[in-house]
Amino acid sequence: MIKADIVSKVQKVTGLSKQRAQEVVELTFESLKEALKQENKVELRGFGIFKVRDRKKGVGRNLKTGELVPLKSGKTIKFKSSSRFNKG
Repeated sequence: MIKADIVSKVQKVTGLSKQRAQEVVELTFESLKEALKQENKVELRGFGIFKVRDRKKGVGRNLKTGELVPLKSGKTIKFKSSSRFNKG
């Protein structure tokens, strides 16, 4: 599923115009991004929780070549799905 699929679903369910549905979806994603940039936890009940976490410095592997690649320390986003979501 891509963003356009989400826009289409919102349009069908709400009866909004395609342009308005796209604006709603964009605003939703922008709100999520802004909260995560400020390192706030984003909880979507029944779906899951997004958290910003520190990432340790280390060594990773390029999956295409198998080459070892140094990883810088920094921030990353972790997602934990809701137990209700996992039940199917």
